[in-house]
Amino acid sequence: MITEESKKPILSIENLVIKFKLHGRILTAIRGISLDLYKGESLAIVGESGSGKSVLVKSIIGLLDNNGYIDKGSIYYNDEDIATYKIEKDWLKIRGKEIAMVTQDPMTSLNPLKPIGKQIEEAIVLHQELIGKEAYEKTLQLLKDVGIHDVERRYKQYPHEFSGGMRQRIVIAIAIACNPKILICDEPTTALDVTIQAQILQLLKNLQEKYMLTTIFITHDLGVVAKVADRLAVMYAGEVIEFGKSDEIFFDSKHPYTWALLSSLPQLGVKGEELFSIKGTPPNLFKEIKGDAFAPRNPYALKIDYEQNPPFFKVSETHYAKTWLLHPKAPKVEPPENLKAFFEEGRRFANEG
Repeated sequence: MITEESKKPILSIENLVIKFKLHGRILTAIRGISLDLYKGESLAIVGESGSGKSVLVKSIIGLLDNNGYIDKGSIYYNDEDIATYKIEKDWLKIRGKEIAMVTQDPMTSLNPLKPIGKQIEEAIVLHQELIGKEAYEKTLQLLKDVGIHDVERRYKQYPHEFSGGMRQRIVIAIAIACNPKILICDEPTTALDVTIQAQILQLLKNLQEKYMLTTIFITHDLGVVAKVADRLAVMYAGEVIEFGKSDEIFFDSKHPYTWALLSSLPQLGVKGEELFSIKGTPPNLFKEIKGDAFAPRNPYALKIDYEQNPPFFKVSETHYAKTWLLHPKAPKVEPPENLKAFFEEGRRFANEG
C-alpha cells in the first residue's frame, strides 16, 4: 500500500508516445500517456485487447519489438529518463535487477532442456551474487515461497513435468530471484482456469508483502484484479482514460468505457440473457484520431466528442476521468441501470468495512 513516506513516484511516465513501423505505415500504439507508480502499491492497467497495455509495460523494461520506438515523452526511474536508452547494455542495468516481468505463457519463459531449479538458481547467481550452497538454499526457499512442495525433488525436474499453474509459479520465482523493485505481471493468469487464477493472484499479493514489491498488473478482465489492486488505470486506444483507487473505479467510475467494461463482468449478467458486450470495434491506430477515440462506440457521446479529445477532469484527489460528461456544462448522465445497484452495494460494503 502507498504510505506517507512514498509520495514520490518510484516510476513516472510523462506524455509517452510509442509508434510502430508496419509495411511502410506508422501505427501509434501509445498516445500521450502520463502515469505515476508509487513504491509498495499494486497498480492494475486494464482494457480490451489491443488497447496498448502490453506495449506500455514493455517500454518500461526495454522489450519493444524491433519495429517499435518511443517517439516522444519520458519514463523516469531513479531520476533517470530510461526512455532515452538506445542499446541493450543500458537496459540490462535495470531489466531483471530493478524491474522484472512475469508473462502470460510460462512455457515461453522456461528452458525445456534445463531443470527448473537450475533456471531459478541462474537468476540468483546473476542478480543476487550468491554462489554454491547459498544459491541452492535460496532457490529452495523461493520454491517454497511460491507454493511448490517437495522442493529438493522438484528442483531437479523439467518444465514439462509441471502443470500450467505450477509453471507459472516457477516463472514468478525466477522473476523474484532477480530481487527487483518493480514486478510487472502481464496477463499472468490468462491461460489458467478460474480456481488456479485465484491462487496465483493471492500468491502474488503475498509475495508483494514479503518482498516489498511494487507491482503492475496487466489484464483485460476487471474482475481479475478486484481484490489485489490498490489503483486502476483504464486504457482505450493507446490512452489512459480513467484512473483512481480501486473502489473509485469499481463503484464510482465516470467514463462510459469503464462502465462498459464493468457491465461485461459475468456477475452482472442476468440469467437467461446474453452477457453484455461492447458494440463496434476499436479505432484504426494507423489513422489520426479526431476527438474522443471511444465516441463511435459510446451511447452517451456528445457532439464535442467527435471534435475534441477531452482533457482529464478531476473527480477526487485520486480519481480522474477523460470524458466530456464531467464538463460543468455537459448534460447530467446516469450510469447504466445494471451498474447502479452494483455501485450502491459496493459503496455500502466499503462504508461498513
